[in-house]
Amino acid sequence: MLNTAVKAARRAGAIINRASLDLDLVQVTRKSHNDFVTEVDKAAEAAVIETIMTAYPDHSILAEESGMTRGRGQVPKDPDDAPDFLWVIDPLDGTTNFIHGFPQYCVSIALAQRGQVTQGVVYDPTRNDLFTASKGRGAFLNDRRIRVSKRAKMAEALIGTGFPSREFDRLDAYVKMFRHITEHSAGLRRPGAAALDLAYLAAGRLDGFFEMGLKPWDIAAGSLLVTEAGGLVGDFQGNSDYMHSGDLLAATPKVFALLVQQLGPLHQPRIESEAVGTR
Repeated sequence: MLNTAVKAARRAGAIINRASLDLDLVQVTRKSHNDFVTEVDKAAEAAVIETIMTAYPDHSILAEESGMTRGRGQVPKDPDDAPDFLWVIDPLDGTTNFIHGFPQYCVSIALAQRGQVTQGVVYDPTRNDLFTASKGRGAFLNDRRIRVSKRAKMAEALIGTGFPSREFDRLDAYVKMFRHITEHSAGLRRPGAAALDLAYLAAGRLDGFFEMGLKPWDIAAGSLLVTEAGGLVGDFQGNSDYMHSGDLLAATPKVFALLVQQLGPLHQPRIESEAVGTR
């Protein structure tokens, strides 16, 4: 299954790289404020879905652009029940970066079996960096085993984040978090592609990461990379509901505990909004 995900990610990456050679020709559509989709997103997603469905026609797919597709014969009694095999796909995480020629974007593919992520691939086509993980088998970058860093002090930690570009109801809480981390860490970075940020954390390039309002396709593959590389992932209280809430902390074990302690009290839960789920 991991080999199929890798094949699909490389196919999508090839489409993205070809399009990046002449961005002026890329057709861009605005889905909402600061939320864009391009023909490249759609073509890359189609390539990923075709690759997976050819290999596993009975599996279901949750993709950013096309939503939920149930596999052959996979119609549950309750439509909210998770399929036994669900591929979670972001064909181009960091679309805004891509549109502007800012080389920080990736393909993210994960497989969840009965609700538990067991395979994850994050592929950076600009650098040909392939991050992979299988549950219980470790995390890898281009076939080399990776681990989270050994940093344990916030003052020495480089922290990644994402901040609101569309929903601003929790912006005040973010500003408090930014100020705290800026004052107490070695630095704060916002590259703009959460899946790739989590892969960087797994590889020791970042020591922690936090963001609110993420979607399952932003989180699924990267969270497995982090845990298989020896890191911890949770919500702002350190609990495991991040896939549904979309509010996520990830870090080396000791930095994770510090982030929960320091950012947990500043966290503002989402109010009167749809849960971030797999519907």
